[in-house]
Amino acid sequence: MEAYKQEFIEFMVESNVLKFGEFTLKSGRKSPFFMNAGAYVTGTQLRRLGEYYAKAIHDNYGLDFDVLFGPAYKGIPLSVATTMAISELYGVDIRYCSNRKEVKDHGDTGILLGSKLCDGDRVVIIEDVTTSGKSIEETFPIIKAQADVEVKGLIVSLNRMEVGKGGEKSALDEIKELYGFDANAIVTMDEVVEHLYNKPCNGEIVIDDTIKSAIDAYYKEYGVK
Repeated sequence: MEAYKQEFIEFMVESNVLKFGEFTLKSGRKSPFFMNAGAYVTGTQLRRLGEYYAKAIHDNYGLDFDVLFGPAYKGIPLSVATTMAISELYGVDIRYCSNRKEVKDHGDTGILLGSKLCDGDRVVIIEDVTTSGKSIEETFPIIKAQADVEVKGLIVSLNRMEVGKGGEKSALDEIKELYGFDANAIVTMDEVVEHLYNKPCNGEIVIDDTIKSAIDAYYKEYGVK
């Protein structure tokens, strides 16, 4: 596993973004882990987060694209932080773009924040996590309605590796099949477990035998076969 992936896993735990225990998800599933990207709140955290995303985008898609699109609301700071990191790390200027929840009819009008989308633009979508693919279902038509663009792919921070709405494939695989573009994550839950199981992180063991058993049971029921 690449060094930046190991660092990112520990960063999620240290930032109180990735937690282990018992949580009820929106889907009603009882999960032994929970991720909340809203817990990234400081300038230092956002700078580091942008760097991890930038490295993952570079590894998965290269930097030969024009726009990084972050769906409202959590995607807005992600797209800003990551375009800044791409500039700092690789010297490449990528435009950022996000959508508003409601169309603005005065001043900077329209549904978009940041850069406008233009015909021929190559776009990468950035999100925190995708469990069911619902957000892409809402975002993709918005992007395509603005201009004739090519969506190169989606990048999220964590691949939960559980079945999506169809009940057979992961949400990321369903997105690939439905929309025809690639979908990747900085890390997968397999990599998280591999790196943290019975190993100290921030001075404690966050995945011990009990949590590991709960994760195994969860994936037996909800994991991708």
